[in-house]
Amino acid sequence: MRRLLLPLAAGACATLLVGGCSGGSAPQAQRSTQAAAPFVSNQLQDDYQAVIKNVLPSVVQIDASQSLGSGVVYDDNGHIVTNAHVVGQERTFKVTAATGGQPVAAKLVAAYPEQDLAVIKLDSVPSGLKAAKLGDSSKVDMGQIVLAMGSPLGLSGSVTQGIVSATGRTVSEGRTGGGTGATIGNMVQTSAAINPGNSGGALVNLDSEVIGIPTLAATDPELGGGSAPGIGFAIPASMVRTVADQIITTGKVTDSGRAALNITGRTVLDDAYEPAGVAIVEATAGGAAAKAGLRAGDVITRLADDPITTITSLSESLAERKPGDEVSVVFTRGSREEKTEATLGEI
Repeated sequence: MRRLLLPLAAGACATLLVGGCSGGSAPQAQRSTQAAAPFVSNQLQDDYQAVIKNVLPSVVQIDASQSLGSGVVYDDNGHIVTNAHVVGQERTFKVTAATGGQPVAAKLVAAYPEQDLAVIKLDSVPSGLKAAKLGDSSKVDMGQIVLAMGSPLGLSGSVTQGIVSATGRTVSEGRTGGGTGATIGNMVQTSAAINPGNSGGALVNLDSEVIGIPTLAATDPELGGGSAPGIGFAIPASMVRTVADQIITTGKVTDSGRAALNITGRTVLDDAYEPAGVAIVEATAGGAAAKAGLRAGDVITRLADDPITTITSLSESLAERKPGDEVSVVFTRGSREEKTEATLGEI
């Protein structure tokens, strides 16, 4: 992956406030708090170590000729789910378990760049690997403790920790450095460190469930495009399951669950050279846009309540919706502004 502390001292701070600056023996409540703090800290540490022991055998490092990333063991048949940008244009890989051992050869099953997901399959399944348990995306919530497992900078079997910072984020991935250019909705934002090599690995809760696949780290233009610490994004387990199941069963994604207008478009600029909308180059016959009366040459400026100025803004608006949703589309045709209703199709 290229682009994007738990306050354990809270109990200690409370103790200082209760104790004040007076001398003599500590009050009973203070002594109880002091005794409880190490217990809570040790219990959390035990939880971390248990999760790592449970999940690390489900995490692998993936080596391609042009990239290095991570993956998650999806089933007992040797299928590994990872990011499409990790596999790139490669078809064969060397896979090493996060717990060690000799590399094993693997082949690409299929990639789905539109969601930046891919599945590869091991030629043979080494002992010690086990399928990960995927969590329920609907139960992921802000503040939950999470661990990110993978191979940042090639350091196989590394673990970082943080919390779920937000859910439901829509994020667009660049094409530089091998990115797919995908716009991905409903992503999980986390403060756990996500570094190059973490892509395709596991974002895990304290129930040892994989709740997402770390994919992107935020960048800060003011830092020259450098990583913005503590802002990373993971594809939710629900989408991972949807895409992986289809690839394993049919070799391709036949039901993306992604909304579309079914157009080919390009960003247009106004007289001040600012992005001003998306011009339709082609409206696929029988697609959502064509059925709504849109045609080549129309410039889309609004979708529902979202202003549309670029292809990216249109993709982000669509990523937040589902096939079959009815939305209003504001567009210009020649010098006139017009409006129509569209029933969204599917990518």
